[in-house]
Amino acid sequence: MQLRQKVIVLAIAPLIVALCAIALFVRQQAVELARQQRATIQRAYLASKEAELRHYVAMASQSIGHLVRSGRSDPATLDEAKRILGSLSFGDDGYFFVYDMQGRSLMHPRQPELVGKDMWNWVDAKGVPTIQRLIERARAGGGFHRYIWVKPTSHQAAPKLGFVVPVPHWGWMMGTGIYLDDVEAALAQVDAQQSRNIDETLLWIAGLAILASVAVASGGLVLNLRELRVADAKLKALAQRVVESQEEERARLSRDLHDGISQALVSVKLQLEAGIIRLDGDAGQQQAARGALERTVEQVKSVLGEVRRISHDLRPALLDDLGLAPALEHLAGEFGQHSGTPVRFRTEGAVDALPEMAGTVLFRIAQEALTNAARHAGAGRVEMLLARRGRCLSLAIADDGGGFDAHDIARHPQRGIGLRNMMERMEAIGGRLEIDSSPLGTRVVASIDLKEAI
Repeated sequence: MQLRQKVIVLAIAPLIVALCAIALFVRQQAVELARQQRATIQRAYLASKEAELRHYVAMASQSIGHLVRSGRSDPATLDEAKRILGSLSFGDDGYFFVYDMQGRSLMHPRQPELVGKDMWNWVDAKGVPTIQRLIERARAGGGFHRYIWVKPTSHQAAPKLGFVVPVPHWGWMMGTGIYLDDVEAALAQVDAQQSRNIDETLLWIAGLAILASVAVASGGLVLNLRELRVADAKLKALAQRVVESQEEERARLSRDLHDGISQALVSVKLQLEAGIIRLDGDAGQQQAARGALERTVEQVKSVLGEVRRISHDLRPALLDDLGLAPALEHLAGEFGQHSGTPVRFRTEGAVDALPEMAGTVLFRIAQEALTNAARHAGAGRVEMLLARRGRCLSLAIADDGGGFDAHDIARHPQRGIGLRNMMERMEAIGGRLEIDSSPLGTRVVASIDLKEAI
């Protein structure tokens, strides 16, 4: 991870996350407080309206009380009661209405066209049977009901809180109501003010977050400039190690080709030429030529084996054809044959269908670890485990050799090149390399997150 990314991840990102969390918490608390405040105002307003309606209905009941107490129910008495109730009003939209218990309108001063109509099945804009609900409240002894009704002054449907009581002697339902659109308007104004306050608070938090991020970024920039020279030096050293590794690999291939294959091919060439000459001689020479050619065939087989060994060291075909696990198993068997140190290879979990880059890196690390075990540790036994748990793939190589001081080798400029190569390979794909070495042995564990390595 680059220094700039470290600054973002370790400083700016947690700061922004913390400020965002604070902003969300403040906003949540403010919204909850606004909701509670709105509910409190609404309850208080409706409580005052309900008390007001009770007072109006009590006043209307008293105004026709003498007619009800008279016990008469003749048309003249009923008409007089309707006239008295129709004359009562409070404001432009406050009036009383009268229905019989079958839902027929008997008196409505603001909508006289409804008088005499059967309103039992009438429903409001929400599909609620309004008159039926009001009559149910009246039969229960009186009560409140919220519904939608046309407001006389605006001629628009508006929410209304009605209060009705029965007039049992005449079979009436008498009541009145208050329109609640002014309540909704007042609450909407409260909501708008609270929303503005919340937005201003979030803007202040955002401003502080920007200032803090700029301060952290400036500090990171200064740190980046100070560390630039160190990073350049490390980059040059890394480039030098890459060149040295390439030259060492080329020198090794050159030695293998010159000392092994080249000389073997020269010998094969000479034997073939000698065999061709002997084929033109007598029967004894022809028999000798035949034996020489057979030895030449065996030598060619040896050369082919050497070519396969070099090719396998560069990149084994099994790694491409069958995958990492078969390639490591073959490497373990081949290493045991050449070095005389037995290698036990095991797998755990689903280790097939792995990313190509992950397989290549783990194979190279296995090669380097086995080489170190045989060349430096003097190990008598090596165990190699390839395991997959979820999306984590790990390769563990443990030996019983003499061990070494990993920290001392890491600081030495001329030693530990193989270990540094392993670490750099793992860092290149976002993996992790752990080395635990003691006089009882050495354990190398390479772990890769497959999601990041794909």
